[in-house]
Amino acid sequence: MNFYGGKEMAAAFRTVRKNTVQIADDIPEEKYSFKATPETRSVAELLVHIALGTAFADHVYGSNRITDMRTMDFQAFMTKMNEEQAKPRNKAQTIQFLKEEGEKFARSLEGLSDEILAERITMMPGGDPPTRTRFDMLLSAKEHEMHHRAQLMLIERMIGIKPHLTRQMEERMAQLQAQAAR
Repeated sequence: MNFYGGKEMAAAFRTVRKNTVQIADDIPEEKYSFKATPETRSVAELLVHIALGTAFADHVYGSNRITDMRTMDFQAFMTKMNEEQAKPRNKAQTIQFLKEEGEKFARSLEGLSDEILAERITMMPGGDPPTRTRFDMLLSAKEHEMHHRAQLMLIERMIGIKPHLTRQMEERMAQLQAQAAR
């Protein structure tokens, strides 16, 4: 019996994406061009990259159920992703893109059985380990997003915004202190 299957993965991913969307909403549109350093992605580029990360995971590990990464046409897929990433989007369009891509991915996760999640995928030559489960590879999409969301939270600090998760934690602490003082 698996205690964390497709439905649980979808619910966890929706929580992660909801928090990413909140950050995208909190950052003013005039700061979407901000880059922490010249060689890094701008806020807007990073948000679109996050949205497209789920498209990659779903294409490879979800809807197409590739079992051998050596059969993947990376060049064709990356050309398509680069074209999508290059499309101009304003803040509202970026947030909508995050929501749509996130929900599409979450819905695909919900339908995956334990048997499908347990399938082994052969990695590229030299991969360590040489095979991984479909579950592990799909879970990596959430890990990828959390990695970039940490960057966005640091960027928020750099541009003078207190991240919403910090604000929420401070509110809970203030409520606890008020209750203890009664």
